[in-house]
This record gives sequence, C-alpha cells and structure tokens, in this order.
Amino acid sequence: GTSVLLKMNAEKVLRTLGLTATVEASDIDTARASRDAQILLTTPELVEKLQGLPSEVIAIEHVFDLGEISDKLSKAML
Repeated sequence: GTSVLLKMNAEKVLRTLGLTATVEASDIDTARASRDAQILLTTPELVEKLQGLPSEVIAIEHVFDLGEISDKLSKAML
C-alpha cells in the first residue's frame, strides 16, 4: 500500500540527492517497535502514533510528490 509507494519514492529521491540509506516499508506496529531508524516517513494521520520514538518522524502529505519528499528528506539528512 502506501508504505511501499513511499519507500519507492524515497529511494528515488535519495538516489537523486546522491545519498545512501536503507529504506524499509513497514506497518505501524513494526515502525513503533523499531529503535534503530533515524527517520520515519509516514502520512500525516499516523504521525501521532509514532510520537515518542527516538526517530525523527516526517509527515509526507503527497506520497507521489517527489519534490515534497526531496525537500523534507534533504532538511533531515543534510
């Protein structure tokens, strides 16, 4: 679903930016259990469920908008 689309688009953006990262698609329970992710990309409606984790949580309004993903990932990673 949405997590797979966001994963594929995040990977495209990372390649364009010349950055290397491991990108995984997961459900909310797996994401909450993860303690080693630096950044969690999610849709706005799930941000609240991911609060309190050690990861930076970034809401992506439009999973097909590579510009939005690029802007937000660039700010978080550079």
